[in-house]
Amino acid sequence: MDKTTLKKIMPFATDANIDKFLPHLNDTMATFEIDTPMRQAHFLAQIAHESGSLRYVREIASGEAYEGRKDLGNVMPGDGPRFKGRGLIQLTGRTNYKLFDEYTNHEYDLLHHPERVEQPDLASLVAGWFWHRNKLNELADRDQLMKITKKINGGYNGLEDRGEHLIRAKAALITS
Repeated sequence: MDKTTLKKIMPFATDANIDKFLPHLNDTMATFEIDTPMRQAHFLAQIAHESGSLRYVREIASGEAYEGRKDLGNVMPGDGPRFKGRGLIQLTGRTNYKLFDEYTNHEYDLLHHPERVEQPDLASLVAGWFWHRNKLNELADRDQLMKITKKINGGYNGLEDRGEHLIRAKAALITS
């Protein structure tokens, strides 16, 4: 994918952010077989929404809401803020950071340095890892926006915005 195509999908993304993330997004899509126009359209539409068109790689909220959430593995004091959402599709909770750290063979020591997920390479990679782990290519192949959104968000927050990004992504990737 090139810069012009990504700008069509995320018209509000700055050129600087597109330049910063584009090579990592291309690598991530290749790594996780997000390799058809439909898969890419869904993946990029979700990223566009989740990151505010590549503006955010860290949850704006403090993370206090996740404190003590055993379902996220947040069992130590301070885990909520320490393991708040990061990445282009937000990785949240000690358990998920640990699983992603294991995926990278502990190369980044994320349990001690979770902020590393805010860097463009890992912010992109964690999105692809989450996508793959949750078998979202299969849902994208069937054009299942609502099911993908539910897997990513746990509900349907921002569904209309995700759908608008998807329309632009399909126009840029499928019909051109």
